Amino acid sequence: MQEQVARSIDLWNGMPVESAQDGPLYSAKEQEKRERAYDEALAAVEREAKLAARTRAERLEVQDRVIASFGRFAGVALGLEEEAVGLLTHGFLPAGAQFAQWARRFDADLSTGDIIQACRNAWTACGLQPLLGEPMGLTPSIVGYSLLYPYSDNYLDCEDLGAQEKLRFSGRFLERLRGESLAALNRREIAIWDLVALIEAQYPRARYPQVFDCLIAIHRAQEASIAQVKNNGHCDDAQVLRISCAKGGSSVLADACLCRGWLNEAESEFAFDWGVLLQLGDDLQDVREDVRRGSRTLFSFAAASGARLDDLTARLLNMSGEVSDRMGRMPNGGRALKGLLRMSWRSLIVMAVAQAHEFFSPAFLAEMEQKSPFRFGFLRARQKRLAGRRGLYANLFDAFLEPRENGRSETVCNLSEIVSANI
Repeated sequence: MQEQVARSIDLWNGMPVESAQDGPLYSAKEQEKRERAYDEALAAVEREAKLAARTRAERLEVQDRVIASFGRFAGVALGLEEEAVGLLTHGFLPAGAQFAQWARRFDADLSTGDIIQACRNAWTACGLQPLLGEPMGLTPSIVGYSLLYPYSDNYLDCEDLGAQEKLRFSGRFLERLRGESLAALNRREIAIWDLVALIEAQYPRARYPQVFDCLIAIHRAQEASIAQVKNNGHCDDAQVLRISCAKGGSSVLADACLCRGWLNEAESEFAFDWGVLLQLGDDLQDVREDVRRGSRTLFSFAAASGARLDDLTARLLNMSGEVSDRMGRMPNGGRALKGLLRMSWRSLIVMAVAQAHEFFSPAFLAEMEQKSPFRFGFLRARQKRLAGRRGLYANLFDAFLEPRENGRSETVCNLSEIVSANI
């Protein structure tokens, strides 16, 4: 793990701070065309959200209409080719719906926000599967690992809990990850122990030690992050970068290992760098909130000190390009999937710039806006609209909890049986 972190730090430090000139550029006229497609899709989704789908047949019809609407949006607004649209509408979106169904069967009290947060990780694993020569689809271990986030990470990130309490919980969690037999002390530990059991059932420890090495690595990285908080964030940039690389890299490394139980060196390096890229992208997304809370990341510290985030963000974009180039050289995974992932990484960064616009120079904003299929003011306005209508979209989320199969899904039944057998 130390070698992986050191290698990713070298990769980051080697990235230029000048913006790369790769990727498409969009004229104002082209952006307006894509914004119309965005609004048409949003209006269609909101119409569905206002409907009270009472029967199973009605909920399935809602699913079909929303997915079809998203397909049209992806083709026009995002400019995706038919094969990439198919990956979204027949791969990632159904996997997300199935994940929500599995999550609610596991714990009916999980919030919509918790499920969506966990689903993001499951989607990362689904994107990795074809790159590793595996079919795309949810597995018990991917569900188990993804659902650990709401139960463990959110608890460890809670501002109201002291560092000592977090470390006590973290120590018990580590023992469980090592295979120790511990009696759960509370509802949270019951859930976490069961989720680890899902992974153990698919990947027996004796045959797949790499899986549990990866899970322990991400846990250790989380402990290092807690220690940083305990130290009141008194870390220099080099320490902060090391913690960010360890957290992000080990998280996606675990996703990759859970795809088939083992990785070779090249696959490990790629997955780790993907995780670092996503972690730094998330840090950029959260910069405003991190500055408010006093949380230390490369971006929040620079922003709090009054520095522009232009150079850090240009470096992140260049890192995205480098990781994309490495993905392109992987023998598995089709062109459409690789293009879709490449676009998603760039979009994460560009959208974050749009939302945190006050931390950038006018010249950098103008340059970045040309790389966005939508104007930045449009994105901020739609983000505000979406945030104000979360209650409306709850109806739509419930419709997607209806499984496509009649009655109980076989995979969901298997998930429940695995949990029951390990309680």
